[in-house]
Amino acid sequence: MLLALLLASTAPQTAVEAERAFAADAQKLGQWTAFRKWAAKDAIFLPPQPVATALKDVPDPPLSVDWWPTASFVSCDGITAANTGGALWPGNRSSYFSTIWQRQPDGTWRWLLDNGADLKTPRARAAQPVVRRASCKGTPTYNEEAEDSGGASADATLRWHWQVAPDGGHRFTVQLWTGAAYETVIDDRVPAPRPRRS
Repeated sequence: MLLALLLASTAPQTAVEAERAFAADAQKLGQWTAFRKWAAKDAIFLPPQPVATALKDVPDPPLSVDWWPTASFVSCDGITAANTGGALWPGNRSSYFSTIWQRQPDGTWRWLLDNGADLKTPRARAAQPVVRRASCKGTPTYNEEAEDSGGASADATLRWHWQVAPDGGHRFTVQLWTGAAYETVIDDRVPAPRPRRS
């Protein structure tokens, strides 16, 4: 019991802290090792691909991607969050990411979904990312049966959705409850992957 309390007290308390600890682990432990360590059991990369399958036996590259959160959108109950931010890959390739996080019963945070794409220039690093919490007023609605390519927080104040185009490109959106309606706070449009040269 004491060990569980100690671990919970030293675990990141916000999704922003979890994102930063995850990024630090990528530098310390290795990129894919950190992705596996912080992933929820059923985590996915977009387009939908289970992390356990995508990263099985994948070795860490010599240098890891470096990333940082610029904004975090949090459900009313504080258990689910959507982070977005910038990233810089070895060789100075810039990209962005959007990640859904969920706080576990033991107090730790785990990422559920990861999405991103290249950018011409990286997003600026912010000393303090923008953090917005969903309203706890009103009655948000989420039809889980109708939503086969997305999800929502337990209190339905944060929801996300993705669509994959026939050419392989995809769109990922996150919406935050305002008390009267949902506001789109993340709208990632990822182009189709370039054909591989033979």
